[in-house]
Amino acid sequence: MKDAEIDYSDIPSLDKSFLKKATIAWPPVKQQLTIRLDADVLAWLKGHGRGYQTRINRILRVVMESHPPRATR
Repeated sequence: MKDAEIDYSDIPSLDKSFLKKATIAWPPVKQQLTIRLDADVLAWLKGHGRGYQTRINRILRVVMESHPPRATR
């Protein structure tokens, strides 16, 4: 499908008030830390090539997002 064939008629237009409220929320700020992992887990993560720290973050994010938020006390 070409861009010209896409029907955008059901998408509301964004006005200036929307853009005033819009904020950049992604990606979240990263925080450096030290973590201890089992040697075989780290080897598995590194065995999939570069970016093992990003992979760790993605795995943890999937788990976090699959659980409902905890009620605050």
